[in-house]
Amino acid sequence: MRFGIMTMQMQSLLPSGATDEEVMSHLGGLDYPALVRSLAEAGFTTIELGGDLSLFFPHTFQTESIRQLTKLKQELGLTYTVHLPLWSLEPSTAFDPVRAGSVQVLTEAIKATLPLDPEVYVMHATGALAAEFYRMRLPDLAKMLILRQFQARAEESLATILSRTGISSRRLAIETIEFPFDLTIELAENLDLSICLDTGHVIVGFSGPLTVDQALEQTKSRLAEVHLHDGPWQGPERKIRYGKDHRPLGEGDLDAGAFLDRLVEMEFDGPIVFELQLHEALDSLTTLRELRPAVFAE
Repeated sequence: MRFGIMTMQMQSLLPSGATDEEVMSHLGGLDYPALVRSLAEAGFTTIELGGDLSLFFPHTFQTESIRQLTKLKQELGLTYTVHLPLWSLEPSTAFDPVRAGSVQVLTEAIKATLPLDPEVYVMHATGALAAEFYRMRLPDLAKMLILRQFQARAEESLATILSRTGISSRRLAIETIEFPFDLTIELAENLDLSICLDTGHVIVGFSGPLTVDQALEQTKSRLAEVHLHDGPWQGPERKIRYGKDHRPLGEGDLDAGAFLDRLVEMEFDGPIVFELQLHEALDSLTTLRELRPAVFAE
């Protein structure tokens, strides 16, 4: 099992106890390769690089940073995955100029990081606008017609991104997010994409009325990455529990031991990335070791 961690670490980006001036100075001099090194030194050799950081730190994926990240990868034996940008993007909108801009940002992020040879690129195929309609109280038929329009536009965007970057379709993994699970699976099948199964998103209800076990069973043939975090189960009332995901293992209703058993049974060898802060990820690893010591003894 290969456990990794995301670089979106708030303590590293916004140190607690610092003055406003110190925070601004720290942000202005953010050393992204140093952040990656610190995560590797904490015990993680699979690092998920966060594309959204480039919104505020344009140097994150510029030439010199990529050169240093490449050197670091060779020095420490790291593997990278890239979570493509999602903030302010909407690759599924019907407004073509907005969609074209989103496609451009995503394409540029992939091209910039190609020298790092990421194992997989994780992408949100739909954005905040699609999620807003997904939440609306509308008749079921009307809602599905609208969401299928978002799905169709997302497919166009994904096809364009694959064409412009030249990456293999299976190297692009669309994530289980706040969008119907069945429409996400259809997208993956239509373009032969991979899937990133996000346990926290599923368990709190973002992807619809299904369990993590059901989601895993339906994605196993395309599963390229797992985002691992906890949250409260949506319950029989199927109520989406916003803001309750991204909790350390053991603080929600995910049966982490059984989930790990299923991955072992499937012989899954892809990255399992903790979308948690470093201390939470380390605590979650301890929880897994206690639940399934045999997995870590191998």
